[in-house]
Amino acid sequence: MRVHPPVLKHGVMDPAPARYVIRINGHLGATVLSAFPALASRRHDTHTVLTGLLERSALYGVLAEIEALGLGLLEVRQLTPDRKSPEPGDSRSP
Repeated sequence: MRVHPPVLKHGVMDPAPARYVIRINGHLGATVLSAFPALASRRHDTHTVLTGLLERSALYGVLAEIEALGLGLLEVRQLTPDRKSPEPGDSRSP
């Protein structure tokens, strides 16, 4: 018999949306980018950076789509509320 830990927030909806940066290996074309309509995209070096406001369930959906398309996920980062996007030259910048 499996024992599951108690659910601490049973019945609570997803927390408020948060801004995420998702870095993918390679440059994505328009057809592949159309799978992510809620996200803005830009090229950075040899990667594609997707940025957008997502609820937790939407984030999981985006990650599932990245996996289904066989894309190389490099980084997922939640931005703090005071930062809209990574600054160029930021050592943590995608």
